[in-house]
Amino acid sequence: MEKKLLALLCLLWIGNLFSQENQFKILNANNNEPIEDVSIYKASSLVAVTDEDGNFSFTSGELPGDFQISALGFETLEVELTSSTPQEIYLSPTSETLSEVVVRSTVIPKSLREVPASVNLVTQTDFNRTDATNVLETFNNVPGMFVNQGALNTNKINIRGIGARSQYSTNRIQAYFDGIPLTTAEGELTLDDFDQESLDRIEVIKGPTSSIYGAGLGGSINLYSKQLGKEEARLGLKTQYGSFNTRKQVYQASNTTANSGLFATFSNLTSDGYRDNGNYDRKSALVNGSLKTNENGSLSYLANFTRLKAFIPSSINEEDFLNNPGPAAFTWGQSQGYESYDRGMLGGSYTHSLFDNLKNTTSIFLSFRNAYEPRPFDILKEERVSAGVRTKFNLNTQVFEFPSEISFGAEYYNEWYETGTFANLYEDFPGEGSVLGERESNNEQDRNYANFFAQINFEFTDKWNLEAGFNLNTTNYSLTDLYTQDEVDQTGDYGFDPVFSPRLGTSYEVGAGKNIYASISHGFSTPTVAETLTPEGQINTSLEPETGINYEAGFKGNWLQNKLYTEISVYSIQIENLQVAQRVAEDQYVGINAGKTNHNGIEFLTNYRFLVGPGISIKPYVNGAINFFEFDEFVNNDEDFSGNELPGVPKYTINLGVDVQSESGFEFFGNFRNVGEIPLDDANSGYTDEYSLVNLKAGYTFNIFQELNLNLYGGVNNALDEHYAASVLTNAVGFGGAAPRYYYPGNPRNYFGGVQLNYIF
Repeated sequence: MEKKLLALLCLLWIGNLFSQENQFKILNANNNEPIEDVSIYKASSLVAVTDEDGNFSFTSGELPGDFQISALGFETLEVELTSSTPQEIYLSPTSETLSEVVVRSTVIPKSLREVPASVNLVTQTDFNRTDATNVLETFNNVPGMFVNQGALNTNKINIRGIGARSQYSTNRIQAYFDGIPLTTAEGELTLDDFDQESLDRIEVIKGPTSSIYGAGLGGSINLYSKQLGKEEARLGLKTQYGSFNTRKQVYQASNTTANSGLFATFSNLTSDGYRDNGNYDRKSALVNGSLKTNENGSLSYLANFTRLKAFIPSSINEEDFLNNPGPAAFTWGQSQGYESYDRGMLGGSYTHSLFDNLKNTTSIFLSFRNAYEPRPFDILKEERVSAGVRTKFNLNTQVFEFPSEISFGAEYYNEWYETGTFANLYEDFPGEGSVLGERESNNEQDRNYANFFAQINFEFTDKWNLEAGFNLNTTNYSLTDLYTQDEVDQTGDYGFDPVFSPRLGTSYEVGAGKNIYASISHGFSTPTVAETLTPEGQINTSLEPETGINYEAGFKGNWLQNKLYTEISVYSIQIENLQVAQRVAEDQYVGINAGKTNHNGIEFLTNYRFLVGPGISIKPYVNGAINFFEFDEFVNNDEDFSGNELPGVPKYTINLGVDVQSESGFEFFGNFRNVGEIPLDDANSGYTDEYSLVNLKAGYTFNIFQELNLNLYGGVNNALDEHYAASVLTNAVGFGGAAPRYYYPGNPRNYFGGVQLNYIF
């Protein structure tokens, strides 16, 4: 009898053991809040769903096991669950859950929803939508940004219309790569050299950001390198082919351990181009990594080298644009004009927690660029070397009994710049392209640039925060005129008056996941060397920086259990000392300060994400900008353009699209883009036609075996074969009876496809 009772007790104990529940809780890694409706899969079968408190449970008999945890807007997690597994499991929001992402490009990081400014993220999904030949294409999906793209190497970015009247390149925008300046001390910016395969994400702050970064009247662009989370080694190979004999090869290698990470990329992009004299060849290598030196410190580093040779078809007149857009501009074709350069940068950052509430990040950097550019009117040779340091302290404390965070620091860099022009003798040697002639100018410029910045954030309540900051900038340069044949010696020390740029912003949570914000900020941009250079090769030393004030208000909010995210912002920017490029000869300009502009606009963004059956996600989106940009006061060469629309920027842009992604590996991206009319000149004597583009891409990723996966993809750009102006040359003037060359034709319908292999070991 005793034996029977003992056996019965054992059976009851074993049954109870197997029926015992093991409860787990799923939490948001950013804010520790529970996540409802999380799906838990085992062997592709749905076995549990979390309740409103983020809880789910398994009996002991169902454990241990390998499970896949998936939730809308969060990274999928593969984990082994046992009865001894910690009860709290954390999921990291994906970049598409915009309001939950912590913005790193502000001096005091906080979630995007709480930042009292218009900030947009370019994520891996945005990268995947394009053909990856030029990372700038992703910016056209950011409301308020517009990229004029004349060729792979002929690009101009403007933010809220600022920089739209630049003739050949991007300026008035500050940019950094992992904290290393990409914008030169004289204001030029080239982002074409970077491949999206090397990037984790890009953060764009629109409107003046001088209180953070100094000279950046239009805004700032911050690129962040790949961050590898898992401890693994990986090799990757990507090969892509497309129309116009476009080819891209990418080789990648990475290794991540508990205390270090290393990521390396080499890429080669070549193309014959749609137009004549459009050949392009770029080779680029990038290495970045991190090392945890101790419990309180970590080191990150970055090295990049690019070699480019890109021919330039240049702009054409309206008749050729409409009827024969393929040939290059005549003089550029005859001279076989191109640009070529070697460019590199090297930098490192060290972050150290001095105390529990005080942290410092210090970066040092070095960059160079050697360029040779044969143009029909002359041949330009440039050499530039830059070096600098940036340090920032962050302090968590209380001010007037309010929880607060204070950030302060300084940035300094020096740039040595030598430029010279030579006669181009291509007309004396028909068929041979550009031929180097006698020197026409030679200048050396030593420019130093210093910022001192500070910001304080007050948390008045859990819902209301206020931030205030400022930047003090000094920019000086010494000029050495090495060319004596013209009997003009401009050697001397020059500089701009110190610029003080304050900023004030506030954000208030009006409901769960919904914030309104308002801000006022000051910004400035100094003249670039190209804008100060006269056709004779001399320097216009009388130019002053452009300055502006931005007034802005907006809303950021989540709806429908965080499935729907919306943003809207309204702004008004008033700019003074407008820098104007006056055309004085064919393809030659001189800069002057000549007026004021008003930049008023509305920007909006909406993303909706939902699941269709197990493992299939659909995200439709719409975003756009409505622009009211005009001259306030502008008189140039006795002509009054006051009240006219600002040339070079469309009246509106709108994007409609849908992303379809599945856990089976299939993905599809469709985008419709409509761009409004663009004024061609200050007089508004002509406009481009509005146009619409449709871009489509599909791909499939699968495992060949456990350690090796393969991605096949393909797509079509401009699927409707729209004829449109991808860029314009503002204020073009015809010489010698020739019609003005306003237009850069966009590519016709074109195709691409590729394969990518990843080996994990």
